[in-house]
Amino acid sequence: MTIERKATVVASVVSAILTIIKVVIGIASGSVAVLASAIDSALDLIISGFNFFALTRAEKPADDQFNYGHGKVEALAAVIEGTIITVSGVFILYQAISKAITHEEVEMLTTSIYVMLVSLAITIALVLFLNYVAAKSNNLVIKSDALHYKTDLYTNVAILISLVIVNQSGYYIVDSIIGGAIAIYIIYSAYEIIKEGVYILLDASLDEELVDEIKKIITNEPGVNDYHFLKTRKSGKDFFVDVHLVLSPEISLLEAHRISDRVEEKIEKLNTEANWVQNIHLDPYDDSVINEEEALQILKINK
Repeated sequence: MTIERKATVVASVVSAILTIIKVVIGIASGSVAVLASAIDSALDLIISGFNFFALTRAEKPADDQFNYGHGKVEALAAVIEGTIITVSGVFILYQAISKAITHEEVEMLTTSIYVMLVSLAITIALVLFLNYVAAKSNNLVIKSDALHYKTDLYTNVAILISLVIVNQSGYYIVDSIIGGAIAIYIIYSAYEIIKEGVYILLDASLDEELVDEIKKIITNEPGVNDYHFLKTRKSGKDFFVDVHLVLSPEISLLEAHRISDRVEEKIEKLNTEANWVQNIHLDPYDDSVINEEEALQILKINK
């Protein structure tokens, strides 16, 4: 089992434990903030389980049906996860507004505070672990999970503060205010997850900085006169590069092949963790500007 899949298993177990604890205390106390956190943890459990499936599927090699592999399953998982997070945020916001209108009181405050302290400690440990896995694997699903649990960390702190304030002051409206603020933050956090996943599904290019580095490698390579039709995209760990290189028509096929190999090797060094899939087309002229007949005329004139 890969470290990414192990991370989803750990996240699922932690979410299950936190869900059970928070649901019991949230219902018993009537705290909208604790109940919101319980719902969030339940969704975490569902999401982590789905992520395990997505990673298992994404790791499968290319086959006759999916010639480019299954890497986009990760992006699809990120979009679904972000959407679920958004829906949960909207529901929590509704609960907060409803509790504020009905002026419901919060009970079992001391117990709720202890529960949130335990939840905070567990979540901190989980976020550190997921950040480690995300940094090591550069996996979009794990990055999404790490971001989501990081929002849980912030919400746990906010909920803990609200419970302490309510316990000391008796202003139960604070519980609804904090719960509503958490909901808005959750919705905002989901945006970036959905955006990155959608960009991959729509074959957006690689990061601008990485594309600039690829352009530098091509333009600085001896023997390359020009280039055109440069296209990039990514799918999971697969980074795709398509480009036409313009070489001198007089060079040998062997030398043209060597130039192409050198360009590929240098591009692969830009990210050694990625699986680079490069398709380099070699041209004796710039076929993005002129056709073969025009090129032959130019060659005759130059001779």
